[in-house]
Amino acid sequence: MGITKKQKDVYEYIRSYTHTHGIAPTQKEIKEHFDLKSFGSVQRYLKYLTDAGLLESDWNARRGLQVKDWTPRSANEHFEESSSENTIELPLLGLVAAGNPIEAIENPLDTISIPVSFIKGHERHFALKVQGDSMIEDGIFEDDIIICKVQQTARMGERVVAVIDGEATVKKYVTKGKQIELHPANARLKPIPVDPSSDFRVVGKVVGLFRLYE
Repeated sequence: MGITKKQKDVYEYIRSYTHTHGIAPTQKEIKEHFDLKSFGSVQRYLKYLTDAGLLESDWNARRGLQVKDWTPRSANEHFEESSSENTIELPLLGLVAAGNPIEAIENPLDTISIPVSFIKGHERHFALKVQGDSMIEDGIFEDDIIICKVQQTARMGERVVAVIDGEATVKKYVTKGKQIELHPANARLKPIPVDPSSDFRVVGKVVGLFRLYE
């Protein structure tokens, strides 16, 4: 599996540190080196790299990381700073639920390169990784990466990323009179009525989709 440029930077730091000091860096040292917000961010990077076969880890050991050598398998995995007019870097903000809302991650941990053709106009865009199956009938599956245009309003039936009381979800935006509902695209699930007293906002409109099959 491929890794993002930021994930590669973390991997290269761990590899360089291990080569220089003879031991792996601690999670605290990784967090401070990259100025990450929390240890949860560090652990997500380590999980990505472990899943990609680049690290082995003894989670009970303070310096339990072991680096595996890595050679790019394709041009997409060289992670050079792209100057190509055919791609653009978007912030990959974290996870969004296609199911029950989950905690929103609003600080970008990574970026993702996408074709310029995904972006229309000069509006800001961002990417999110999907968890859950509530949008499967619209072709949005777990682990897909959705491309979203930043906007605070929505029209009837648009697929949006909304935040309810600090939790993010992707759904269809529906209004019935003054009532706002967030509708899944999964016949097994029911719409989510938005309580007028809740802290609700639309943060983006889904405009594209990336999917990896392996």
